[in-house]
Amino acid sequence: MAAYRTHLTVLEATAAKVPDAPAFRIPRLQPGTDDVQEWDVVTYREFWQDVERFARHWTQTLTADGVPTRSVVGLWLGGMTYVDALHIYSIVRAGYIPQFFSLRLPNPDIIFELLERSNGKALIYDDSYASVLSHNPVPTYMAVDARTLPRAEVPLPPNRGSLNGDDTLMIFHTSGSTSGRPKLVPCSYAWWDFTLTKTWTAMKPKAARNGRQDVTVWMGSLCHFGQTFMLSGMIQHGSCTVQFTKQTFSSDELVDMIQRCGLSRINQFPTYLTHHLRNSRHSPKLLSHLQGLDEILISGLMMSPEDEEWVYRNGIKLMNCYGSTEVGSMLVSPEDDAQSAVHTISPVQGTKYVFVPVDAAAPSDDAAETGYADANAQLLELIILAESPDYPDRSLRHEDGNYHTGDLFLEVAPGKYVYRGRNDDWIKSENSLRCDTKAVEDNVFATCADLVATCIVVGNGRPSPALFVEPVAEGADSEKLKRDIIRRIRPFHARRYMHERIVSARFVVVVPRGTLPRTATKGNIRRRAVEEAFKDELDRVYAVAC
Repeated sequence: MAAYRTHLTVLEATAAKVPDAPAFRIPRLQPGTDDVQEWDVVTYREFWQDVERFARHWTQTLTADGVPTRSVVGLWLGGMTYVDALHIYSIVRAGYIPQFFSLRLPNPDIIFELLERSNGKALIYDDSYASVLSHNPVPTYMAVDARTLPRAEVPLPPNRGSLNGDDTLMIFHTSGSTSGRPKLVPCSYAWWDFTLTKTWTAMKPKAARNGRQDVTVWMGSLCHFGQTFMLSGMIQHGSCTVQFTKQTFSSDELVDMIQRCGLSRINQFPTYLTHHLRNSRHSPKLLSHLQGLDEILISGLMMSPEDEEWVYRNGIKLMNCYGSTEVGSMLVSPEDDAQSAVHTISPVQGTKYVFVPVDAAAPSDDAAETGYADANAQLLELIILAESPDYPDRSLRHEDGNYHTGDLFLEVAPGKYVYRGRNDDWIKSENSLRCDTKAVEDNVFATCADLVATCIVVGNGRPSPALFVEPVAEGADSEKLKRDIIRRIRPFHARRYMHERIVSARFVVVVPRGTLPRTATKGNIRRRAVEEAFKDELDRVYAVAC
């Protein structure tokens, strides 16, 4: 029986097949500026050699402290750089199970709680968190660049996947908190092997390159699932990934990557892509570059109708990918849909999903009010069947044995769907990470019942949430009320991801009683309607925050 594949086995194979092909282009900045002087090349041969060097470093370091192989080792990193990729890949190469923590989860208490839940034995951390770590329950190590250290001469285990598909390969976390912390998302060897098939398809070059390499840009943190998915696909095709200078890279940097790195596609969240689309309305040069890309892949959030219309009218080739940490990619744009005015998505091949009609009374008001014409069409919830090869870990299963995504769709043609929101209280931040609005609202009601008559959390597609409040007392001092609310809810927010937090009175908006839009039948406050009615005010709030 063949062992299950991993991203390490496909990396070694690619490094042997195309050793001199660029795996990464890394920005080297001009001294004292943010301008890119040169995009340095890291070949696949160098990538693989660096992974093995880091793996020997961590093998020597961890075994010296009695951390046996197959132990869970936490990685608390930014996940945005080549060196981060070396730490992440090398821990698997050394025979350990990485548990990923994003820097967006800055509370060390939560980190160690999550490590305890996975029986983690050690933590490797970014140097920016050195000052907050003390009295640690497990050995901790700063994530140093092992290329600057003497080479460790220790043996490594064979580079092969497990024969047991149920063994855990790595552990992610949900991008939003439940009951005060994210949930663990273990990934088995069998699950990841099938996911590698998905990534091969998703990142397959979309055009005849005439000998030119396929090149994309980093999408997000490798400590979240999306970038891990993208990079594993690029590696399988011997393609190149460009490391941006920052996630919100400018349109000038985009053009530079196209001209000097041969960028042929973009993987980007719609909230960041909209900046380039907006600029292309006034720059024929930028528009021409966008039109010349083989593909722009978006994921995590819906594009605005204005951006969709601009993309369609100008022949920009778009691919939409719907996915999650728990399942990976689930629905993608069909090949024949690239130039359609309505971008539909269809299930990934080899999966077993069902779309189940939801009770007309069940969906949230926001799911039903998405701004599309057919408000009476039947909403369908996507459910992942237990027999699907991408079915998530058993710890995430629902009572019926299947995995319920909570996401709603309309079937606009046989097998073709359009996303229509969620059937719960979660919203997504600008980089597609999730926030449980009900948990935030419940905490406000629990701690501020004498101050707040009602409230609602909004911020879909924003960097962080905002809280709208109708006060108990008419004529209350708004600024004092905001400060009192922030003071009372601070302990709750200290345990949450940065994108879930409300930590400043700036993000509390006080309005008179009866101001917030409500449904006609139940009188529930309508989240989407609040975001639309107060869009200008929210724009000002976030503009000041940035």
